[in-house]
Amino acid sequence: MSILVEGVTKLYGNQKALNNISFKVDKPEIVGFLGPNGAGKSTMMKILTTYLSANEGVAIVNGYDVTTHKQKVQQSVGYLPEHNPLYLEMYAKEYLAFNAQIYKVNKTRIQEVIELTGLTEEAHKKIGQLSKGYRQRVGLANALLHNPDVLILDEPTTGLDPNQLVEIRNLIKTIGKTKTVFLSTHIMQEVEAMCDRVIIINKGEIVADKKLNQLRESKEQTVIVEFDYRVENAFLLKLPKVEKVVNTYDFVYEITFLTSEDMRSHVFDFAHDNKLKILQLNQKNASLETLFRDLTSN
Repeated sequence: MSILVEGVTKLYGNQKALNNISFKVDKPEIVGFLGPNGAGKSTMMKILTTYLSANEGVAIVNGYDVTTHKQKVQQSVGYLPEHNPLYLEMYAKEYLAFNAQIYKVNKTRIQEVIELTGLTEEAHKKIGQLSKGYRQRVGLANALLHNPDVLILDEPTTGLDPNQLVEIRNLIKTIGKTKTVFLSTHIMQEVEAMCDRVIIINKGEIVADKKLNQLRESKEQTVIVEFDYRVENAFLLKLPKVEKVVNTYDFVYEITFLTSEDMRSHVFDFAHDNKLKILQLNQKNASLETLFRDLTSN
C-alpha cells in the first residue's frame, strides 16, 4: 500500500480544513483527488508530503509515518505543488543538476528524466524562457529525479493550453503505469482522462470514493457535438434514447442519452442525413459530473 490515511483532521484556528479523513491508495494507481476550491485538497497533500502536520489521525506514505519519519517520506515521494516554484534564471538542465546533488542521485538520472518528460529540446534554455507547459515538465522532471514510488501532484494542469494539457496528461498516464500518482484537481475532464479512481472531498470531508470504471457503467451518457450551423433542439430530441438536449453556446449541443451504448454514431448519422458538418464530437462521463454536483453543491 502506497498511501494510508486514517482519521486525519486539520484545524486552522477554529476552522476544520479536514475532518476525520480516511482513505488508502495502492500501487500502481492514478487517483484523482477532486473537489471545489477550498475543499481541503492542498491541505491533505501538504500533510502527505510533511509540509503540514495534522492535528489528529495518522498518515503513512510508502510505509513511513509522515510525523515520525519525515525524511524517509520526503525521500520516497515526488511532489509538484500547485504553483510549481522554479528558479527562472537557471537553465532547465542546470536546475535539475542542482536538485540531483541535493537528492544525491547519479548524474545519468538527469538525462533520463529529461527524456522521460520530453524536455530534450528545451533543456539548455533558461526556465524563464519556457512556456507554462514546459515549466510543468521541469517540475515533473524534478519530482521524478530520485525515482520515487509515489508522485503527489497538486493541480498539475492548471493554466495549460489544450495542446499542453494533452501532453502533460499523457505523461502522467505513462508515469502511472509503474508508480502511484495522487493528483488533485477541480477539472473533472482531467480525472476522466487520466485516473483509475476518484476521491471527492467537500468542506473537508470525503463524500465519494469510486473507481472510474464503476462510474462508466452508468447508463447515462452525454455527447457533445458542434455543427456548422444551428439546429433546433426538437430535431435532436428525435434521436433514439435521448433524455435532454442543451444548446450550450453557438452551434454546440450537449445531448444526454439514457443508454450505455456509445451514441456518437447515431449523432454522426443524424448529421449526415441532414447535410450537417460536425466540427467536434466527444463523449463525456455525465455520471461523474452529476455525482460531483450532487455532492458538492451545498
